[in-house]
Amino acid sequence: MPFQPIPSEKRADAVTRQIELLILRGILRPGERLPAERDLAERMEVSRPSLREALADLQARGLLESRAGSGVYVADVLGAAFSPALVALFQRHEEAVLDYISFRRDLEGQAAERAARDGLPADLALVDRCFARMEQVHGRGDAAEEARLDAAFHLSILEASHNIVLVHMMRSMLDLLRSGVFYNREIMFDGPDTATRLLDQHRAINAALQARDAAGARQAVEAHLDFVREAYKAHLDTARRAEIARMRLDRDGARG
Repeated sequence: MPFQPIPSEKRADAVTRQIELLILRGILRPGERLPAERDLAERMEVSRPSLREALADLQARGLLESRAGSGVYVADVLGAAFSPALVALFQRHEEAVLDYISFRRDLEGQAAERAARDGLPADLALVDRCFARMEQVHGRGDAAEEARLDAAFHLSILEASHNIVLVHMMRSMLDLLRSGVFYNREIMFDGPDTATRLLDQHRAINAALQARDAAGARQAVEAHLDFVREAYKAHLDTARRAEIARMRLDRDGARG
C-alpha cells in the first residue's frame, strides 16, 4: 500500500505555522520587531535551535527579515501591493482618488456591518480604544498623528470583520492614505469645524459598532466616506477657481 505513517510535526514546523498565522491574521504587522531569541524561545517553549530553524525558513520565504544589530522584523510584505509607478500615477490623477474613496466606501461599509454583527468583544474594545485616542489628539493641530489614528481606527474595524484577505488588502490602501499618497489630510480638511465634523462621524461609527447595530454601522461608514468624497471634490473645485483667478490676474498685469 502507498500510505505511510504521518510523523509528528517538528517543533520548528510548529513555530513556523504559529508565526505564519500571526502574520496572516494581522496580529504581527509589517515592520514589527519580534522578541529577542531567548525570550521568544521561552514564550513558545521550544529550543533555540528549533526557533532558529523556523526563523531562517520564514526569512528565506520573505516573511521575516533580519536587521544587523537590531533583530528580526516582520517583512513589509505589503510594499509590493502597488508598484512605485502606479503610486505615482495615483498621485497625478484625481479620478484615482475618487475611485479609491468609492472602493473604501463599499468594502468598509460591508466590514463595519459584519464587525457589528460578528465581532468579538475584544474586537469592539479595540475599536473603542482607537476612537478614544482620536479624541485625545483632537484639536492639537497634529495632522500626521490624526492621519495615523484615522487609519488605525478604520483598520481596527476591518480586523473586527475577521476577513483575512480584506484586512491585508485594505491595510496597504490605508498605508497609502496615511502617507498622503491619495490626499493631504491637513490641506483637505483645513479648519477646526471640519476636524470636529470628522471626529463626530467617527464617533457615530464607533457608537453603532458598540451597540452592535449592523445597518447603522454600515450607514455611518458610508456617510463618512461620502463626506470625504465631497470634501475632496470641493477642494479640487477651489483649487481650479484659484488657478483661474491667478491666470486672470496675470493677464491683467501683462496688459497694464
